[in-house]
Amino acid sequence: MIKDHWPLYGLRLRTPRLELRLPDQDDLAALADRAAEGVHDAATQPFTAAWTDAEPAQRARSTMQWHWSMLGRWAPDDWSLNFVTVADGVVVGTQDVRARHFATLREVGTGSWLGRAHHGRGYGTEMRAAVLHLAFEELGAEYATSAAFADNDASYGVSRKLGYADDGIDRHLVRGAAVVSRRLRLDRAGWAAARTVPVTVEGLAPCLPMFGL
Repeated sequence: MIKDHWPLYGLRLRTPRLELRLPDQDDLAALADRAAEGVHDAATQPFTAAWTDAEPAQRARSTMQWHWSMLGRWAPDDWSLNFVTVADGVVVGTQDVRARHFATLREVGTGSWLGRAHHGRGYGTEMRAAVLHLAFEELGAEYATSAAFADNDASYGVSRKLGYADDGIDRHLVRGAAVVSRRLRLDRAGWAAARTVPVTVEGLAPCLPMFGL
């Protein structure tokens, strides 16, 4: 089985409504469909890399290429775990957790998106809570970081709900204009105080060496 050689394929995170897993090819095709269908209002651009400005077919292909590239470059001191998020058997989006030199720095970053048809259901909070549980409870993280453009109230709201504190700003060039993003940081105490989503983890033990642990 593929998980005998790449144990991350056996890793599962579960919340009351969601399952997060490394996508097989059918899952990845479904995620590409979500990307093609759209993940945000076309009048806005919530990402620093404006991949969603491309045509639907190109968005789908680049989504698949991104996941393959993250698997291909995986190293214990530089990794990015890109889950699909599944609700009621349907792939609705993706949630990542990533780190460099994690065994020493004990810090992760996260990013996510949901198909536009699945916005407004609280999935964003639940799926980020799942990877924060993995990072803090299972892997021993001390910090998690995130960022959102200043006008991205939904992402910022998820971060504050989960206990993040403001950590400064960055400036980016997006669609030819200067845009301010808010950095956010969550420490172990803040995560413990804000956690409300129950999470279970399956299949982690054989994966630990892949995280440098």
